[in-house]
Amino acid sequence: MLPISDFLARADAVEHEAAAVFAAAASADAVLDARNRFLGRTHSARAALKDLLGEIAPADKPVAGRRYNELQQKLEALLAETTERVGSSTASGPSFDPSLPPRTAWHGAVHPVSQVIDEIAEIFRELGFTIALGPEVEAPWYNFTALNFPADHPAMDLHDTLYLDADEVLLRTHTSPVQVRTLQQYAPPVRVLAPGNVFRRDFFDATHAPAFMQLEGLVVDEGISFADLKATLTHFVRRFYGPTVPVRFGPSFFPFTEPSFEMDLRSPNLGRLSNRWLEIMGCGLVDPKVLELCGLDPKEWSGLAFGLGLERIAMLVHGIDDIRHFYNNDTRFLRQFA
Repeated sequence: MLPISDFLARADAVEHEAAAVFAAAASADAVLDARNRFLGRTHSARAALKDLLGEIAPADKPVAGRRYNELQQKLEALLAETTERVGSSTASGPSFDPSLPPRTAWHGAVHPVSQVIDEIAEIFRELGFTIALGPEVEAPWYNFTALNFPADHPAMDLHDTLYLDADEVLLRTHTSPVQVRTLQQYAPPVRVLAPGNVFRRDFFDATHAPAFMQLEGLVVDEGISFADLKATLTHFVRRFYGPTVPVRFGPSFFPFTEPSFEMDLRSPNLGRLSNRWLEIMGCGLVDPKVLELCGLDPKEWSGLAFGLGLERIAMLVHGIDDIRHFYNNDTRFLRQFA
């Protein structure tokens, strides 16, 4: 047990020390330091005395408690008096430092990914495409079933898809549902671009993000063939990257296109990625089953579709090697694209 005399002596010492420190305080920073030193919730003189109350004998606790309350009131009064004194002494001074340099005007700019969207949309607008948008929260039928995904496809697994309410709704994994909604709403021929956010259970690293921007295109008309697909996408790539950029198409697989391809390019102007074949998008002819699910006769109509990740396109355009730069909101990075 701590003798009551020792407790009272410590309280007196704290009071005298506090009176001297607050009297010497001449600036707002000094007042703040004094407040933290004597009135802080933890690691302060008041907090230390409060802890000592538990070591006082029960018979002496009333005396110790009264002294603790008196000290607390005294410390708060010293803080109030000192705050008022320091504040009034500086109130007559300048409200700003005239020696500081002036603030420079800050100008905002379009985000580099948004710039890419605008540039791509302008190229395809010349080919008769329009912009189509859709909800980011989708039903599985639009996100998977209507796009010919089999029921056991791994993309439908909980480990790959962000479901919001059991299996009823999910965050869309691509913007392809916008194509389905467009075909339900408008009769062919249609030419649409569908940009927007998509969501997947990807790790956040240099080349992947759980939320990113995607742009997909759809054409449905009579007699669409691979020649139309190749001509359309080659025109886009050479308008976007340069008229002499080599391109190639390789076989791939997507449930909603048949046949399916990956489109690659090779450019000498991509920094450390120069002169290498780089995949920039998936594409193909619309699977007849998808047309049927959207209420169209595949014997009358055919189509082409393609999709690309906009952050990766921006990375290629600007020679950026880490996709996370686009999401950090670092104005030093973004200012380079103003």
